[in-house]
Amino acid sequence: MEQQLFTDDYFMKEALKVARKALELDEIPVGAVIVNQDRIIARAHNMTEQLQDVTAHAEMIAITSASSYLGAKYLTGCTLYVTLEPCVMCAAALKWARLDRVVFGAHDPKEGFTRLQESILHGKTMVVPGILEEPSSRLLKEFFRGRRDVDPSPDQP
Repeated sequence: MEQQLFTDDYFMKEALKVARKALELDEIPVGAVIVNQDRIIARAHNMTEQLQDVTAHAEMIAITSASSYLGAKYLTGCTLYVTLEPCVMCAAALKWARLDRVVFGAHDPKEGFTRLQESILHGKTMVVPGILEEPSSRLLKEFFRGRRDVDPSPDQP
C-alpha cells in the first residue's frame, strides 16, 4: 500500500515551523499555511506586536497572501492549516474566503469559533480539529509560561 506524503500531519508540521518563527519574534506562536493542490501557497504567523495591529492574526495574513498568489478573492480548492483554532474574527474572514477545509491544532475554548452554537464558516467548509494538538498546545503554553514568569499580573505577589 502506497503511503501519501502530503497529509494533514505533514502540512500542520509546516504550520508549526511558522509558529516557531513567531515565538522567536515574541509574537503569540500561531502559524498558518494555505495549501492548494498539495502545494503551500501562503505561510504566515501572528504579527500583532510587530505591526501593532490587532487584526494581524496568522489566518488573516495567510488569506491575503494566498489571494494575492492566486489572483482571486475566493480560495476554493484550498485548505488552511493553523496551529490554533481560529477566533471569531478569523472564522468570519475564512467564511468570505470560501476555503474548502480548515484544519487546526489546539482548541481555543475562550476565543475559538467552535464555542459558538452555530458555525460561522461557509456551509461547504469542512473543519478538521485537533491535528497535532499536543505540540501546538505545548508551543502556546511555553510562550505564555514565559510571559507569566517575566511579567506577573498585578494580583500575583
